[in-house]
Amino acid sequence: MADLSAFPITQKWTPKNPDILQLFAFPTPNGVKASIALEEMEIPYEAHLVTLADADVKSSAFLSLNPNNKIPAIIDPNGPEGPIGLFESGAILIYLAEKSGKLIGNTASERARTIQWLMFQMGGLGPMLGQMGFFVKFAGSEWEDKRPRQRYVDEARRLLGVLDTALSDRDWITGNYSIADIAIAPWLNALNFYEAKDMVNWDDHKNLGAYLDRFMARPAVTKGMNTPPRP
Repeated sequence: MADLSAFPITQKWTPKNPDILQLFAFPTPNGVKASIALEEMEIPYEAHLVTLADADVKSSAFLSLNPNNKIPAIIDPNGPEGPIGLFESGAILIYLAEKSGKLIGNTASERARTIQWLMFQMGGLGPMLGQMGFFVKFAGSEWEDKRPRQRYVDEARRLLGVLDTALSDRDWITGNYSIADIAIAPWLNALNFYEAKDMVNWDDHKNLGAYLDRFMARPAVTKGMNTPPRP
């Protein structure tokens, strides 16, 4: 049985089976990237619900694994040189793809293009939609000055246009289904939660609806979108 005592997080979220990968997450657009990837790659794992409350994400136990206090994070007891802990959803996706040999491309060029679109999500689409969501759905909606919100709305529209154009001649963002799609599509789906589709002119992007439908119809996505289950 794997010894994970070097990871203090396991004192608060205790593994039932320490021999398999441990996922610490909440089903947000970033959190489900890891669970969907694990389902798609058929990597055995155990999911632990880490709520977004300070009592969880800012606890000393969680900070011992992710000092940036964000989900998801993982511990892989079967890492390349022994047990390894990782945070940042993009880094986790690359790690899992390389571990499994799946969903990152079969050549160096395909791998580079996959990571290119993954970085597009990490550096652009995710942060912009997340900030827009703050100003539309959460406390930012109460601000009288609407210029910050409009800045993120405008950038969201631009980024959606980039995606829509790229998908004009393919089903998936690099041609083949990959971790880039696992990163991108949950953030597109978040527009439903933010109730912001009309705001970003969703219907003007003719390829995005079918793309998101294809993604959401995958069995691994159906399961991963609800893992760990919400309380």
